[in-house]
Amino acid sequence: MKKNLLAIAVGAAVAMPVVALADGPTVYGKVNVSLENSTDEVEALFDYLDGAAVPTIEEANTAISDAEDVWALNSNASRLGVKGDFDLDVANLKAIYQLEYEIAVDDGDAVFKQRNIFGGFKGAFGTLKAGMFDTPTKKAQGKIDQFNDIGGDIKNILSGENRSKNIIQYSTPALADIVTLNAAFIPAEGADLDNDGKPETGLADTLSVSLVAEKDLFFGAISHDSDMVDELSVDETGNSTTIDITRVAVGLKPGNFEFGALYQMAEETESLPGVDKGEETSVVLSGAMKIDRVKLKAQYGMTEGDVLKDELTQWSLGADYKLAKASKVYAYYSNLELAIDDAPGLDDPIADTFGIGMEHKF
Repeated sequence: MKKNLLAIAVGAAVAMPVVALADGPTVYGKVNVSLENSTDEVEALFDYLDGAAVPTIEEANTAISDAEDVWALNSNASRLGVKGDFDLDVANLKAIYQLEYEIAVDDGDAVFKQRNIFGGFKGAFGTLKAGMFDTPTKKAQGKIDQFNDIGGDIKNILSGENRSKNIIQYSTPALADIVTLNAAFIPAEGADLDNDGKPETGLADTLSVSLVAEKDLFFGAISHDSDMVDELSVDETGNSTTIDITRVAVGLKPGNFEFGALYQMAEETESLPGVDKGEETSVVLSGAMKIDRVKLKAQYGMTEGDVLKDELTQWSLGADYKLAKASKVYAYYSNLELAIDDAPGLDDPIADTFGIGMEHKF
């Protein structure tokens, strides 16, 4: 009986848009489901290379051309969360918390996969939180990515889109109501190795900092990650488990238009003696125009390697139709192409996706 009552209570809370339960937590979430048709020649090429004893250009081209056209129903980072705060009896402090999980709307497989989960304090000094959540560099993209969470997401072409575990972050209050400094560190916990091959044990083995300016129609951010557990998109040498990332992003929203630009440099933290570090440069440009309930959007991104000289490009076109403030339907097309420099005669594999979907926030 108690289990049934709990299920009814949770179901009722989820059914109401952003419900605050008395003075307690707020239940929120998002359902984003799309029906997509895709042909992924890039994945087909890598599957061939992983299984081939002696790869050849001819067989690689055959694997690319044999890539199949696939239909799929996808759940795009759909989520369910609880967040809130409450007053403490010391120095006007508030306790803050958030518990957010990804839910698989399409097949139910990855139910309650952890997303942003933390606890902390907020006051006149700023905000201090600890747990697992998006790094300052990931957040520095703002809303420049017009195809976030679906096939044209910028995570397909550049590194730095990290949600880190064991992270501690301090954020200042908005200085002059415009600028915020975010500084985070991750204790080593022996998960990474130093230059001598010994486990790192320092307090701040990994750092991620950002300076964000936001006012009215303007958004700007600059960030840097040091010794972040991640890998490069096209220039990965396999000699380093961590990379350094510097990101600059700018967004403008004049009237019914949206413009965004992102520039990023990333390089491997370590390399073997006599081996160059992998290093790559990324650029993303995006734009959108609103016409009544319709939002037309376009995006282009490119990442180029410095050592391997490979290049990854992605362009996307789409349209959203607003059904209500928290609900929309959409359609989009995204094309991703990998150009491998050191393989003469190899066809450039392409991954393209067409999708129609719906998104409901609550």
